[in-house]
Amino acid sequence: MAQLWQGETEKAIEHFRISGERVPVEVVRMLARVKAEAARVNADLGLLDAGRAERIVAAAEAVAAGDHDDQFPIDVFQTGSGTNTNTNVNEVIAALAGEGHHPNDHVNLGQSSNDTFPTAVHLAALDAAVNDLLPALEQLAGSLAAKAAELRDAVKPGRTHLMDAVPVTLGQEFAGYATQVREGAARVEAALVRVRKLPLGGTAVGTGLNAHPEFAARVRERVAAATGLELSPPAHPFEAQGARDALVELSGALKTVAVSCTKIANDIRWMGSGPRAGLAELFLPELLKGSSIMPGKVNPVMAEVLTQVSAQVIGNDAAITVGGLSGAFELNVYIPMMARNLLQSITYLAAACRAFATRCVDGITANTERAQGLAESTLVLVTALNPIVGYDEAAAISKEAAATGRSLREVALDHGVASDVLDKALDLRTVARGNGFAD
Repeated sequence: MAQLWQGETEKAIEHFRISGERVPVEVVRMLARVKAEAARVNADLGLLDAGRAERIVAAAEAVAAGDHDDQFPIDVFQTGSGTNTNTNVNEVIAALAGEGHHPNDHVNLGQSSNDTFPTAVHLAALDAAVNDLLPALEQLAGSLAAKAAELRDAVKPGRTHLMDAVPVTLGQEFAGYATQVREGAARVEAALVRVRKLPLGGTAVGTGLNAHPEFAARVRERVAAATGLELSPPAHPFEAQGARDALVELSGALKTVAVSCTKIANDIRWMGSGPRAGLAELFLPELLKGSSIMPGKVNPVMAEVLTQVSAQVIGNDAAITVGGLSGAFELNVYIPMMARNLLQSITYLAAACRAFATRCVDGITANTERAQGLAESTLVLVTALNPIVGYDEAAAISKEAAATGRSLREVALDHGVASDVLDKALDLRTVARGNGFAD
């Protein structure tokens, strides 16, 4: 297709030869969505000729649909307000609309890069979080919860400080993992309340200069209808214009999800370690050859993918945090970088969580004999005797068992504990159930 952009875009291409990575196409498409609805509203308000508005709408709709993605070549590391991409979009839409359509006077009417570009970023992040990430998190939580039900009675040793602790069940552990993911999704949803608040209408500095008083509300209503997203007005126009705190908050929620995913993936790959020299309490799906030199070796590849993605999300959050705190007065000038990192985090997390659910969690089986054997062998099981013989006597039983190699039961019998009492106190499933709190 012929080049549609004009002189200002050409200058930006020349000046910003930095990364070779473009502004995320999701932001460009949402910016075009704003332009389409702005043209409709400006026509309704009598500020734009109806025929001209119709041609701008048709052009903007085509861009929003992804028909002209190749026309937005500017590097993501550009003017920090996103002015260059806003100008690029204005120029392309004006060219598509035909002769006599001005990028600024007509396509950008009632707008500024300072309010439209962050609006597009909010919309792109909101759309990706609602329609991609949250369903992926629910899928992973569902897989973990199903595995918890399946392994409800599979007893194993608990571990604290990487040392033996009293018995638990695999079902309890997996139920905890499912809840971690669902709590993370709730954190994301809570952050989206602020992401829904769009800065549109503030124009240059938040005062709304050159925009009709009804412009922002009308455009926001149309964008909500076109995208199916729930949108809100800003809490205050100067907060919305000068700060990108909502994006920082959302990134923080993503970082927390990444932390949870790392813990879950690490636990699962530890329990799947072996098959002979590790914990070997779980069998993980065998997806690929694990070594080019060691025949038969299989690695926990999906856990490794999820933890790598989580590391990237945590790194992205650090940059987003710096971007958020570096705004000055009426404008943040790190928005393109923040947009790039935030959308990458959302996209990567969603894909990794779906893959981990389907290619790892769903196919996990328990090595129940091994897990139960380890639970039976742990001397920390003596904790169940505390209410019967007291802490000091229980400690003496444990130490004697460790020193002699005898079982806790044998030593406890020698210490005068009745057999029927031991049957009840040392029952693994009873100990794992505790007081029923974690059932």
